Amino acid sequence: MTGIDVRKTVLEEVNNVAPEVDLATVDPAADLREAIDIDSMDFLNLVTALHRRTSVEIPETDYPKLVTISGMIAYLEAKLG
Repeated sequence: MTGIDVRKTVLEEVNNVAPEVDLATVDPAADLREAIDIDSMDFLNLVTALHRRTSVEIPETDYPKLVTISGMIAYLEAKLG
């Protein structure tokens, strides 16, 4: 999976959790829970979807690394690369 694929996957899954949000307006460094108003269950669903799409094991201790779009991309690229 390339960096472009990782970014596309992250954006698709964020969009699945919050389809009403225009992701082009979301700062990639912003905390998603605040930027797109998702709750803890939505966040867990997002992490689970990323695991399912990438087969990357994401332990709960790493969740703080995934609170931004750029953090998710960097985390997955590091694990896949």
